[in-house]
Amino acid sequence: MRAPTVTGKVMAILGAFLPGDVRLTLTEICHRAELPPATGHRLVAELVAGGFVERLPDGSYRVGMLLWQIGAQAAEPRELRELALPYMEDLYAATRDNVQLAVLRDDRALYLERLRGPTSVPIVSRVAGGLPLHATGVGKVLLAYADPETVERVLAGELTPHAPNTVVDPTRLRAELEEIRRTGIACTQEEMSVGTCSVAVPVRGATGRVVAALSLVAWRHNADQRRLASAVLTAAGALSRDLAALRS
Repeated sequence: MRAPTVTGKVMAILGAFLPGDVRLTLTEICHRAELPPATGHRLVAELVAGGFVERLPDGSYRVGMLLWQIGAQAAEPRELRELALPYMEDLYAATRDNVQLAVLRDDRALYLERLRGPTSVPIVSRVAGGLPLHATGVGKVLLAYADPETVERVLAGELTPHAPNTVVDPTRLRAELEEIRRTGIACTQEEMSVGTCSVAVPVRGATGRVVAALSLVAWRHNADQRRLASAVLTAAGALSRDLAALRS
């Protein structure tokens, strides 16, 4: 097998941050990138000098501002996020709950935007981070409308439990996906985090294809999921109409 090029090694280093970890040690980066420590140290130092990676006071590393600026110019996610923000802000103003927008990337839910306030339930999602499809409301929506190959691959993979009610049985999950396609709504309770519930719905593009998922995440003990569903459906419908108009 041919040895990886310098470009390949650099891509492996940057890819080490993709699982969603904000900070990594040099040892963790080298392990994930499958690089010898000396090589990893040299390349990471060059990325730090170039502004693509930032070294923190505790010696750990995170993605640098320059890389973030470049990534923020990706046309499709930026366009979708900009169109969605007014509706997300309205949803937050009406509910004071977490509002999330996610797309399907590499068999995970990639979060493009998240709004929350001081009284919102703490959640683990973050902008530009990914979470499992089977354990999140937005993830279940995205999986329900994904191509059959993606669905089978995810169902055949490891369905890790994250909270008391995470669905890890493929047969049960398949039935849930069918119900989501029938109703257009995914409801979860304590599947990703203890004490939370979520309501997620699809966002459609000009052709009617599902391009994203929009959700509200609230405290489980006092949430009215029917009311939340009505609110998020209204917002997603308006956003879908904006997307359709943009492409017409």
